[in-house]
Amino acid sequence: MASDDHNKTVAALLTPTDPPPLSIENPVGSSPFLFTGDHAGNSIPASLGSLGLSPDELCRHIAWDIGIGPLGRLLAGALDAVFIRQTYSRLVVDCNRHPEALDAIPPISDGTQVPGNQSLTVLEKDARFCAIHKPYQEAIDAEIDRRRRAGQATILISLHSFTPAMRKGASARPWQIGVLHHKGNTSFALRLLDVLRVAGDLVIGDNEPYKMDGIGYTVPRHAYPAGIRYAELEVRQDLLLAPHDQEAWSRRITGALLVANT
Repeated sequence: MASDDHNKTVAALLTPTDPPPLSIENPVGSSPFLFTGDHAGNSIPASLGSLGLSPDELCRHIAWDIGIGPLGRLLAGALDAVFIRQTYSRLVVDCNRHPEALDAIPPISDGTQVPGNQSLTVLEKDARFCAIHKPYQEAIDAEIDRRRRAGQATILISLHSFTPAMRKGASARPWQIGVLHHKGNTSFALRLLDVLRVAGDLVIGDNEPYKMDGIGYTVPRHAYPAGIRYAELEVRQDLLLAPHDQEAWSRRITGALLVANT
């Protein structure tokens, strides 16, 4: 049983003026596609200030997946799908990391020191997981369970974006979009790769620019054990900056998802 001190710490992390840890777009969507945005938001709880970072740093990729919030909303609308998105910055707590992962609350990200994440106590770390990480993951659990009980199929699509180059001065990444997969039922991810390649006008990453090899948490937690079809999509961030680009990618991804599910 949690101690009173622990409950007070959790309660103090998010105040009544803070937004909830997640939001659900189109919660009654009938599509088999279930979109998630582990890093869609970059809010910071008021109790944490700015984590010691400037506004410019909190708008960089270290704080969130740029463009994924609007893209997920567009996809949910186009496909009548549910989109569960995280509100808070991954610098507060990374909802795509296991709670025991060393980078789940990163003290440094892409060379940037995060002052508010230095020398945290176990209680302080646990408060972030309990207030933000746990409700987000439990909302995905609940949605998958609701669909199962309703006889509604689920294809989990985890939405992410990546930087054109990982670090300043590093080589440019050639991919416009990547499809990640590893264990579990990979049938949909592999089919989606084939569909995206047909047009021939994109450089498609197959487990690029990242490999889904145990680092991530959301897809392995929800899709692998249940044999749910899935794909983790990575779209390059410079292609998602403007609304018209987000709309164009929504159309392209919508078409590819529908074909891949036929």
